[in-house]
Amino acid sequence: MTHPELSIGRFENSFAQLPDGFFVRQNPTPVSEPVLLAFNTELADELGLDTSGLTRGELATIFSGNAVPLGAEPLAAAYAGHQFGNFVPQLGDGRAILLGEVRDRAGRLRDIQLKGSGPTPFSRRGDGRSALGPVLREYLISEAMHVLGVPSTRALAAVLSGDRVLREGYKQGAVMTRVASSHIRVGSFQYFAARDDQASIQRLMGYVIGRLYPEAQHSESPALALLQAVIEQQAKLIAHWMMIGFVHGVMNTDNMALSGETIDFGPCAFMEAYNPDIVFSSIDQFGRYAYGRQPGIAQWNLARLAEALLPLIDPDEKKSVELASAAISDFAPIYHELWLDGMRAKLGLFQKEEDDRALIGAFLDGLQRTETDFTLAFRRLGERDLGASASPFLGLVKHDAALIDWLDGYRARLMRDGGDDQARFAAMQKVNPIYIPRNHQVEAALSAAIDEGDLGPFKALHGILAHPFEEKAEFEAYSLPSQSSERVYQTFCGT
Repeated sequence: MTHPELSIGRFENSFAQLPDGFFVRQNPTPVSEPVLLAFNTELADELGLDTSGLTRGELATIFSGNAVPLGAEPLAAAYAGHQFGNFVPQLGDGRAILLGEVRDRAGRLRDIQLKGSGPTPFSRRGDGRSALGPVLREYLISEAMHVLGVPSTRALAAVLSGDRVLREGYKQGAVMTRVASSHIRVGSFQYFAARDDQASIQRLMGYVIGRLYPEAQHSESPALALLQAVIEQQAKLIAHWMMIGFVHGVMNTDNMALSGETIDFGPCAFMEAYNPDIVFSSIDQFGRYAYGRQPGIAQWNLARLAEALLPLIDPDEKKSVELASAAISDFAPIYHELWLDGMRAKLGLFQKEEDDRALIGAFLDGLQRTETDFTLAFRRLGERDLGASASPFLGLVKHDAALIDWLDGYRARLMRDGGDDQARFAAMQKVNPIYIPRNHQVEAALSAAIDEGDLGPFKALHGILAHPFEEKAEFEAYSLPSQSSERVYQTFCGT
């Protein structure tokens, strides 16, 4: 199935050098009529891929899985995971195949993975395929997350397969090409811990440290240093999510990447009216992964990683538990400090004051009480003349008396903060987006592509989301929250 004439670059395949128990070697299953729908030329250049001499048809052949490019060693990785709190000892890549790794122009190894590329030994009676909607959805949202500054997997290509997949009725099939710093998850360690395979945990730990956290190699306890590094990366990631109103929707341990990148965009959504309890995922019936619970769930997931690493943290079991517990306890203060710094930036505060947390909390309480759009509230707060009766911010919050009082305290805080107001306004506009992937707009773009074969709305939305901080009058409709008739109340996993 390998085609020597179809080469996109030099693969290194370090993960494929691990023992066979870490994966199953598996070629993609060909599709009938691959058609390239979207290709990320900017990302391809960043990865150092040589695709300039390839036609769209040849790109479709490669990124549908119909031809394995020269040097790739396709495989499906093994992992376990807690899904909604319930442990499943074997999950693995059931509809994804890692083609291999390439070294990007910055010298970093990056995975290139196909999603929807056919069944693997981990498919658990599934077809291993993806429908068109989830593929285009992940392409849109993962790239939007990237330009919003959130660590995320990236979208390289989307290919229509020409085949149908059975979900709730028959749907058009498609294949997504995903790029990540690594696809190793908390569940990768849990897989071997469940089998009491300490040698494989040690091997996996060494691989992750060498690839993602080389500074941990020189620590007295590399396992503890790895845990601490992952905790810090996850705290940064979740703080990013919370600052843009992102609700992941399926924070299972198999969806927590040790690289600290957002991975899996199945039932995710962006909050409009501020509500810490909001849930979109149709399968999250009890709100386990609600917006406001995401930091706590991240800490819970990290505790599961710590459990898998315990035998390697210290030979003394009691000391190992103490060290791991202390590291997990550090997540909350690290996260809260990162979140607080981020919220200060969103409010245009250059200095720190002890009462900032209360100021921010009162603001968020006001947004929840008035059901105000989270994204627009911060954006409009950064505009001049906040006290004017016709200011966009006061219009948003319906001239709520408590928020008007809050503005007095906020203005006093800005006076104490000092600095140039124009510079403050410019800084706020750089961290408070005007355009996010609003659920109703994403669904409209997907519906046009699926129902009418029209990629125009998808391309238009993708182009606007590529510049989330640059407000343009002609794109005003893309900045507005949904009307009640447009509102998306539930999102769905694509499997």
